[in-house]
Amino acid sequence: MPAIAKVTKEMIVVAAFEIAKEMGAENITARAVSQKLGCSTQPVLYHFKTIEDVRIAAHKKASEFHINYVTNLSGKYERPMLEVGMRHIQFAVEEKNLFCFLFHSNYYTGVSLFDWFTGKDFDTLFPILERQAKVDKQQAYSIFSQIFLVTHGIASLLTNNALVYDETYCINTLSNAYFGIMYLIKEGGLI
Repeated sequence: MPAIAKVTKEMIVVAAFEIAKEMGAENITARAVSQKLGCSTQPVLYHFKTIEDVRIAAHKKASEFHINYVTNLSGKYERPMLEVGMRHIQFAVEEKNLFCFLFHSNYYTGVSLFDWFTGKDFDTLFPILERQAKVDKQQAYSIFSQIFLVTHGIASLLTNNALVYDETYCINTLSNAYFGIMYLIKEGGLI
């Protein structure tokens, strides 16, 4: 009967995720993960062929954490899409290391922006936007994708310390983008 593993694959992924969150993904090493778990490097290298595989698994966990963070709506803002945008910006402020790992590294591959937006992670948001803005599914995608680009630009500037977080400024900027896009849709200028 084989011995029960004391250090599981999931434990390794969680430890690597925590390292990325606390110190940055560049600090995910077999030694750092094993120190966090209080074990030798052997279990890390047993469950994963390379430390790169550990980083990829930690990136996936960070992505799931981000999606949950962004889509956990509280009703704090007047429009759900404004809240999603503000949650993404707040994520960049509160979780700089994870934001950089998710969006400023080479680990985000294989999924286009369209696939990401229209995937299961955001499928509950589009019907809300369609009802709120009184638009069809394609127009909802256009609104969401363009606002996301503005939101992500602000978040990236904040993460790189090129902008100081000002909630009012962010709300006004996102609102201006939203109402500008809505104006273009009503005038027939946005597809």
